[in-house]
Amino acid sequence: MTAGGSITTRSTPQHVDKRRTVRIGPLSGVVRTRQLLLPVVALVALVLISAVSIGRGDYPIGLLDVLRTLVGAGDQTQQFVITELRAPRIVVGALVGLALGLSGALIQTFARNPLASPDTLGINAGASAAAVAVIVLGGGSSAAAGLLGGLGLQVAALIGALLTAFLIFALAWNEGVDGYRLVLVGIGLGAVGYAVVDWLLTRSDITDAAAATVWLTGSLNARTWDQAWPLALALLVLVPVALGLSRVLGVLQFGADTARALGIRVGRAQATVVLVAVCLAAAAVAAAGPVQFVALVVPQVAVRLAGGSRPPLLASALLGALLVVGADLLARTVLPVVLPVGIVTAVIGAPYLLWLLVRGRRSTT
Repeated sequence: MTAGGSITTRSTPQHVDKRRTVRIGPLSGVVRTRQLLLPVVALVALVLISAVSIGRGDYPIGLLDVLRTLVGAGDQTQQFVITELRAPRIVVGALVGLALGLSGALIQTFARNPLASPDTLGINAGASAAAVAVIVLGGGSSAAAGLLGGLGLQVAALIGALLTAFLIFALAWNEGVDGYRLVLVGIGLGAVGYAVVDWLLTRSDITDAAAATVWLTGSLNARTWDQAWPLALALLVLVPVALGLSRVLGVLQFGADTARALGIRVGRAQATVVLVAVCLAAAAVAAAGPVQFVALVVPQVAVRLAGGSRPPLLASALLGALLVVGADLLARTVLPVVLPVGIVTAVIGAPYLLWLLVRGRRSTT
């Protein structure tokens, strides 16, 4: 360590994925080279894919023109098309993917189960039930449209997700939270949540049912800065808190007894991790609907790309943003029919879920 607390690194012997000891003042830790490079690569890819997506449409704009316009050097027509018409959709997609990827990484690390995510734990179902209730019971299609553009839907989704998480936590608690029990309870409550959604749709008029169905598929269509700003403000608070939980998550992986011996208040730590993960998922669901399988797939892809024993939080967040923006670009420009982004991510994620189940069954035999 150099004077003044500067950063120094020490490499291990030659290896394809070198480990480095990083010291910042009195703090130190061992990181892998891939864990440092993966977020950088994901961020660069996200910027490029986002720029390509912004340039595609009825009024095509080249990649260099998009990048030039984003830094304030484009003409007025390009600035209007990019900043007012196309950028909000891409920004919402990136923020939704970031929130879901980070939420999935938190839950999977906490539960020590690759099948745990807001999708499988019923958190998305709870948020969806509350949001659909707002749309259907909001007093008609005009009221529903007003709530869709304001904070009513976001608040409802957050309340529904928090209530579902509380029930999951309470029912799964047995002198601590077991990951297997957590998944089973979450699947059961998720079924209840989607049953409530189906009941609400059957008693609604056709206009509200159509609006709710479109929202339930997970779509970025017609997204504006009205959805982007509340989500950005929520992530401005939640992302630093989530990244700050990395050390606590690493200790919780060794079990409750070891965590207590190391001075961690297990109950409070578990509740904090769940609360942050639920708020991230609820904010994403409120902005774009339940975009399926992102929170399930991305953390497992990230841990395989970065190495290590648990999903890296920052890399999972950036890869989640990359997946949603890329899926939206695919849905708008490659497929013969324009589909909501949630359908594309479900097509990608469902086979991966089946692969995880088959792989888990083979490992136990």
